Amino acid sequence: MEINAFVQRLFDRAREAGLEKCEVYYTGGDEFETEVFKGEIVNYNVSDFKGLSFRALVDGKMGYAATQVLDEEAIDLLVDGVQTNHSLLEDEDEQFLYAGGSAYQPMNSFDEGVAALSAREKIDMALRMEQAALHADPRVAQVSDCTVFTSGETRRIVNTLGLDVCHRANMVGGYVGPVAKQGEQVNSAFGMFFQGNLEGIDVNRVAEEAVSDAVNGLDAAPVASGSYRVVLRGDVMASILSAFDGVFSAASAQKGLSLLKGREGEVIADSCVTLWDDPHMAGGLASSPFDAEGVPTRKKAVIERGTFTTLLHNLKTAHRQGVQTTGNAAKAGYAAQISVAPSNFYFAPGEKTLEQLFAQVRDGLFITDVSGLHSGADSISGDFSVGAKGFVIRGGTLCEAVGQITVAGNFYDLLRDARGFADEVKFGFPSQSWVGSPAVYVEKLSVAGK
Repeated sequence: MEINAFVQRLFDRAREAGLEKCEVYYTGGDEFETEVFKGEIVNYNVSDFKGLSFRALVDGKMGYAATQVLDEEAIDLLVDGVQTNHSLLEDEDEQFLYAGGSAYQPMNSFDEGVAALSAREKIDMALRMEQAALHADPRVAQVSDCTVFTSGETRRIVNTLGLDVCHRANMVGGYVGPVAKQGEQVNSAFGMFFQGNLEGIDVNRVAEEAVSDAVNGLDAAPVASGSYRVVLRGDVMASILSAFDGVFSAASAQKGLSLLKGREGEVIADSCVTLWDDPHMAGGLASSPFDAEGVPTRKKAVIERGTFTTLLHNLKTAHRQGVQTTGNAAKAGYAAQISVAPSNFYFAPGEKTLEQLFAQVRDGLFITDVSGLHSGADSISGDFSVGAKGFVIRGGTLCEAVGQITVAGNFYDLLRDARGFADEVKFGFPSQSWVGSPAVYVEKLSVAGK
């Protein structure tokens, strides 16, 4: 059944069952992925997807149901589902549907160039990236992973209060994993790209940067344990922010899972720190004119020059705290319940180049990779301890490679000990592609080495 006809029939059936306040959340789109190895295609997936969730207020509680099939039988199952499961939910908070905003930011997140890429062109992109990695340095023994992918999605929210909003978006991305070998020494690295258009994509550069990381780390050795001045590369700092982004959620704070509860207006970071939540960022992979409740989104500084300004809210958490929603309602998937999450979430860039940050540090470490972050991070206390790789900074210049070390600290201390950001924002790995940061100079972090 066509989506408009399905929604109308569903709402009619819901009204017949006495459900007056109802909402449909629909997603549909396509995905493509190809992986190559030694010049051959080893994985090729093309798929279409769609899913629809239905929620309705029943006796003051919100019932949820979902389907991937849009037919008459699904309509009855959805209505029966919300009537059955609303009583199973233990949430006693007041529940809301949104009637629609007066204005939504015009936004074009669907790139026709990405949509027009043929399968052959995407396969060729992956093959070129693999070949660039293999020929960038004779020490490259193999490329363990080389993948290119695209996705496109339409998201629509319609309810019986008058809300009807729709947004289309697509993206292209890829990653390459060269493995370098010299004697008995082996080191691997990853390079990646992902964006909402084709502008500036250079798979050769992505491969060459990954190879540089791999070969430069071949002679890596631990440094003496101690406290060091550290520059965290942008993607590393983005990964750390991703591990702790939940502390900025009002839902987490109201459950006692964030140390930021009730601290709006406090200075929690160095004055160089501004943290943006920007759902209107051009090319941002989490850009959208509305959130998962249909509320208009807006750009906001969560930390502004060191001062904590706001938690991120949906309608329910905002009502509980007596504030306005920030437009950060989220769904982990079409069938999930409403939660809270950031959009494009990143630290504002500074004015210094990476080399100028090294000069500011003079003597310390440049961390280019961390591992075990999500298992080694306590999202409540802010403590983290992770394996790391990088380079020694001596006299403001990068020197020998560093490896087999553990870097430990605390996220809140890190914010206070930040002393400057570089001028280019890097976003994280595809699973955290909405979280970004420039490289950051941190006054002190604990390093365990030899």
